[in-house]
Amino acid sequence: MYFDSVSAALNMEGHGAFVWSAYGITFLVRAFMLLQPLLRGRHLAQVIRAEQRRQAADLPVEGGGDAP
Repeated sequence: MYFDSVSAALNMEGHGAFVWSAYGITFLVRAFMLLQPLLRGRHLAQVIRAEQRRQAADLPVEGGGDAP
């Protein structure tokens, strides 16, 4: 094993803060990049359903009036 202990692996001879923060930032950015399309798709589906409901409510009812 390269490091003698877990503490030494976390510290990385004084460079641990930079290395682990880089890993953390990378993880957060990648998670955001994976979740953003899913959330955007869900929002788009809600907008489409709302538009379809609005259009269905605007349609006239056929066969129920005084049509010639």
